[in-house]
Amino acid sequence: MKIRITASAYADIEKAAEFYARQSCGLGKSFQDSIFSDIDSLQFYAGIHPKYYSRYRLLAHKFPYAIYYDISADSVVVIAVLDCRREPEWIEGRL
Repeated sequence: MKIRITASAYADIEKAAEFYARQSCGLGKSFQDSIFSDIDSLQFYAGIHPKYYSRYRLLAHKFPYAIYYDISADSVVVIAVLDCRREPEWIEGRL
């Protein structure tokens, strides 16, 4: 199954990576590697995750982030990568 990441999801990842890079040297790169690894796992596990706000949600393994995605006939579309510590109303509005 093909994985497509929207521009807004890439922007979410970049913004979070910049935040972590300011916290510690190399942490931003570690965040990106971890998130992209989680996204790659969707080739095998897309659709098994629970839905929140009408989107599938994969919780990241190493950071407090959630990957929200949809499934079409032949691909997985990553809609957003959001901090789980945000207000639920903000997350719902973002999606």
